[in-house]
Amino acid sequence: MATRQFNTDCEGPISKNDNAMELAASCIPDGQRFFSLVSKYDDFLADVEKKPGYKAGDTLKLILPFLRAHGMTNAEMVNYSKKNILLVRGAVETLRLISKLMPSFIVSTSYEPYLHALCGLVGFPMEQVYCTKVNIDAYPLGKGEKARLGELAPEIAGMKMISWDKEATAIEDLSPNDQGTVKRLNHIFWEEIAEMEVGRAFKEVNPVGGVEKANAVLDSLKRTGGELADVIYVGDSITDVQAFELVKDGGGVAISFNGNGYAIRSADICSISKDTVVLSLLASVFYREGRDGVLELAQKWGRSSIEGRGVEEEVKTRLQSLPNEDFPEVELIGQSNMGRLIEESEEFRKQVRGVEIGALG
Repeated sequence: MATRQFNTDCEGPISKNDNAMELAASCIPDGQRFFSLVSKYDDFLADVEKKPGYKAGDTLKLILPFLRAHGMTNAEMVNYSKKNILLVRGAVETLRLISKLMPSFIVSTSYEPYLHALCGLVGFPMEQVYCTKVNIDAYPLGKGEKARLGELAPEIAGMKMISWDKEATAIEDLSPNDQGTVKRLNHIFWEEIAEMEVGRAFKEVNPVGGVEKANAVLDSLKRTGGELADVIYVGDSITDVQAFELVKDGGGVAISFNGNGYAIRSADICSISKDTVVLSLLASVFYREGRDGVLELAQKWGRSSIEGRGVEEEVKTRLQSLPNEDFPEVELIGQSNMGRLIEESEEFRKQVRGVEIGALG
């Protein structure tokens, strides 16, 4: 049998958190709104403008100067993360079962302190985690920088949310008001903060999103000796798109779990569920039957299709014990059903993770 492996995002498939948003909300006035606006700006730079050298998930470096200016420290990041982990139902059992079957890796944009806390809780080895390394204490605030960042944070939080049509490819395709917002944010981040002492973080912190998640998959394959066709990858957002596309193009399987539109447009399979037991099943089938087995199961999805599968009885029992309203949805993604799946999955993700987190790219 091939050396098959399981690679998964953390926030979404394993936990309900958006740790970076929660950190911002914990110390920055109106921090949730502030983070949402910066995250939307991140989506624009990564997906619409395709700013050179910028990738999805770089929100995590853009907010660092503001976290630092509002008193966040390494110790605070660790303590807050430990106290505020919210796991998706079944996540511990899923990670434990899949890790027994095949090499398993977490590939997360989240900050390292959060992953340390989560791995300690669920018993997953940190050496099999790819995440965003950060040492916030290393960034000094120059004279006046704390005060200036304190002025800029409420300005950003007070901006109207940016929006664009799906055909947009440049700033000129935005409304005049949104163009003004993006230009103002460009000035704040790339002219003003980038020149601050604390702005060193923009050069030194490399969030694991976009191409870095794809690179993490490739690095994990060096460790296992496998090929892309041996990978099942689970994700839920814009930061997973390039990993999804890499795995799909290489003959592996890409699964959107309670994903947003970015994820569903890039994945093979859409799964919508309150419980990760469905990932246990899909991964177990992939381990035994490869890509074809998983796609065939998704095509014939239902309670009857689970019976007769050569997978762990505990998985089948848990799935079959779920009431109909909680039974997971699994569906192959195609052009004909993509719009419906995006609508259903995005609505469900808001129910599971909250409206604010669920609305993030």
